[in-house]
Amino acid sequence: MTRILVVDDEPQILRALRINLVARKYEVTVAADGASALRAAVDHTPDLVILDLGLPDLDGVEVIHGLRGWTTVPIIVLSGRAGNQDKIQALDAGADDFVTKPFGIDELLARVRAVGRRASIQEGELASIQLGDHVVDLTNKTVSGDVRLTPTEWHILELLLRHPGKLISQRQILTEVWGPRFVKETHYLRQYMAQIRRKLERDPADPAHLITEPGMGYRFKP
Repeated sequence: MTRILVVDDEPQILRALRINLVARKYEVTVAADGASALRAAVDHTPDLVILDLGLPDLDGVEVIHGLRGWTTVPIIVLSGRAGNQDKIQALDAGADDFVTKPFGIDELLARVRAVGRRASIQEGELASIQLGDHVVDLTNKTVSGDVRLTPTEWHILELLLRHPGKLISQRQILTEVWGPRFVKETHYLRQYMAQIRRKLERDPADPAHLITEPGMGYRFKP
């Protein structure tokens, strides 16, 4: 049974999430503040954490840093804050996805299922990935249809395909592909994503698989 730790300081949200997740056969632990969340993560070793950013004692980003110091457990962030900056900080700290408050329970459950699928992907499953009309082989670095990608395009695409459904922040991609000195050069990324879409998407102007989250990053939608 999948174990989920839900962290939120609003009792009604904790109660609603517990009821809905238990009804779907998840094992649920709840915490109302950051310190309790970090202790619960150690005691219960959850398979997934659902974390509100606005906690009474620690900022949610601090909790993410605390978790990432010792675990790679997937983290879905809940945020009621306006603007993208807090979400970007959470993603850069190591969060896997976010849901904006107020949210529908169906949306959150879909994100939970997507994160669970990502966590169970084995390396062998990455050898052949369907992306629209093309099959991408990350092991041998080939694309069906004799599509040719540059080394930089491969690096960007691989980051996205290895984490299906996950929002990868602009900062993470820029850092991993070009280096930390280039974290503000978002125009590089936009240009390369446009090139990749022209090669792989059926309609590059309206991509179905290589999705932009405006101001935040990109995700691969299988």
